[in-house]
Amino acid sequence: MNTETTPAGFRCGYIAIVGRPNVGKSTLMNMLIGAKVSITSRKAQTTRHRITGIQTLDDAQFIYVDTPGFQTRHANALNKTLNKTVTNTLDSSDVILYVIEAGTFGPQDQQVVDLLPKSVPVILVINKADRVKDKATLMPFAQQVAAKHDFAAIVPVSAKLRFQLDGLQDEIKRLLPENEPVFGADDITDRSEKFLASEIVREKLFRFVGDELPYTSTVLIEKFEQEGNLRRVFAAILVERDTHKSMIIGNKGARLKDVSTQARLDMEKLFGGPVYLEIWVKVKSGWADNEAGLRAYGYE
Repeated sequence: MNTETTPAGFRCGYIAIVGRPNVGKSTLMNMLIGAKVSITSRKAQTTRHRITGIQTLDDAQFIYVDTPGFQTRHANALNKTLNKTVTNTLDSSDVILYVIEAGTFGPQDQQVVDLLPKSVPVILVINKADRVKDKATLMPFAQQVAAKHDFAAIVPVSAKLRFQLDGLQDEIKRLLPENEPVFGADDITDRSEKFLASEIVREKLFRFVGDELPYTSTVLIEKFEQEGNLRRVFAAILVERDTHKSMIIGNKGARLKDVSTQARLDMEKLFGGPVYLEIWVKVKSGWADNEAGLRAYGYE
C-alpha cells in the first residue's frame, strides 16, 4: 500500500496494550493481527520488550504495541526498565487497550489504571469472559471497573476463542486518527527475524521449565545467518547460577533438547523455511541488575 492508492478517510495509529501480568495481552495481540509475533506463557512478565504487531485492512492500519505487564514484584534494574517501557508507550499511543481478567480486579490492576493518561482514549477490554460461569455478573463487574476511569468503550472478549474481537476492532478503528499507513500492507511486525528467534526460544524456556525458571533468564542470538531459504540460528541462554544451567539442560540434556526442537518448529512455521538451531546455556551473574548490560542485551 502506498499514499497514492490509500483511500480517503484511511485510519492509522498506534494502539498500546497494557495491563498487569497474565491477563492475556500477548494472546490478544496475536489474535488481532492473525499471527504469532508476541510470546505467551502462564509465567508473569513473559513479554519483556515493546513488541509491535501490524494489521492492515482496506480502510485502516492497526499498529498494536504489546507491553510488559506492569508490576512491582522485582525491584531490580530489569523490572524498572520494563515498567519504564510501559509508561513511555502509553504517552506515545493514539489508543490504549487496558486489559483485565473478567471477574478479577486487584491492587496491580489499579496500579495500571493510575498510569492511564487522560489525553489518550482508553478501551476497557475484559478478557477471558468465556471463563465466567454466571454471565449476569459481567455487567456489574464492568460497571465497577468503569467507575475508575473515563473509558471510551468497554468490550468483554475472549482472546483465546476470538470472541468479540471484531467488535473490539471496530471500537479501535473509530478512535484512530485519519492518517496514511506507516507500514506495508503485508508487514506483521517491525521486529527482525533475529529478534523473533530469541523470543521463540525464550517462550519455549517458559513452557518447558515453568515456575522453576529463574525470572532473570534471557536469550541472546549470537549468530543469525541465512543461506537461501535456510536460516542458521545460534542462541545462548543466559542464567545467573550454575544450578539454573543444569535445571535448563535437564537429565542428559533432555529438557534443552525439547526446548530446541519446539523452538525450531515454531521458527520454521513463522519464517516459512528450514531452520538449523543450536542452543547452549551460559552463566553470567548479575546481568539483570546492570543497566548498561540491559541495554547491551536489547532492553529499552
